[in-house]
Amino acid sequence: MSKSKLGRGFDSLFPTDFDQTILDNRETIQDIKVDHLEPNPEQPRKNFDQAEIEELADSIKQHGLIQPIVVTPNGDKYYIIAGERRWRASKHAGLPSISAIVRTAQQLQRLELALVENVQRVNLSPLEQAASIKHLKDQFNMDHDTIAKKLGKSSVTVINIQRLLSLPPEVAEALNKKKITEGHARAILGIKDPKKQIELMKLIIKNDWSVRQTERYVVAHKQGAQEAKVAIKKSSATSKQTEKLTKLLKTPVSLKRMAKGGKLEIAYKNDKDLDRITKLIANK
Repeated sequence: MSKSKLGRGFDSLFPTDFDQTILDNRETIQDIKVDHLEPNPEQPRKNFDQAEIEELADSIKQHGLIQPIVVTPNGDKYYIIAGERRWRASKHAGLPSISAIVRTAQQLQRLELALVENVQRVNLSPLEQAASIKHLKDQFNMDHDTIAKKLGKSSVTVINIQRLLSLPPEVAEALNKKKITEGHARAILGIKDPKKQIELMKLIIKNDWSVRQTERYVVAHKQGAQEAKVAIKKSSATSKQTEKLTKLLKTPVSLKRMAKGGKLEIAYKNDKDLDRITKLIANK
């Protein structure tokens, strides 16, 4: 995927390595004894997969800890703000100390506020919103319910936005370039196979499908290949009929299929335009 526009968008929101950001130009990475670190009691995640911890520990033994954790002072010890899994794995690997960025409570509040404001910016693309939410989740170990409350959104909305990051690069690029909408992208995620997702994206663009048409295709795809073919045929026919009517009436026309029949919508600018369209239909 081309990083040109999308990459610049993400980089403008977050530094290349956000965990290592020097928030006030005075922070440094410190080596802190693993026994002087404690899990944050407000950390929503309480259970860690032991197999994953052991796998990460093996990686740390071979390559070292690539990314420092983020901590905040707590008496003569430190609370872990981000990186508890890395800390657990480092202990399992037998490391006596671990690299960490120390941030005060005030710095963390400013950082959290900046991230929340980024998500709430009205000019963010869906993928930029998704990246912002992921950073909130990763930087502060927040669960989706906590993020949703801070953003004034539902948990389902937050989850759906973040899921956009799992789109194949080709589909993500189409979304970023507004060739498809966020609604299309969410519908595409209803199909698990990345190759099929890309094929569906191409069908949407080629046939100018609405989100509803895309959702019907996804349902049909799940029910079986033959029904998916029927869905393509119906949607293609609808697109051709819509195009024909638009040219005939010289105004935007949309067709919406329903369980029985459907609905035809004809746009008009004003009463004079409505009279023109009515006469055209009557003469036909």
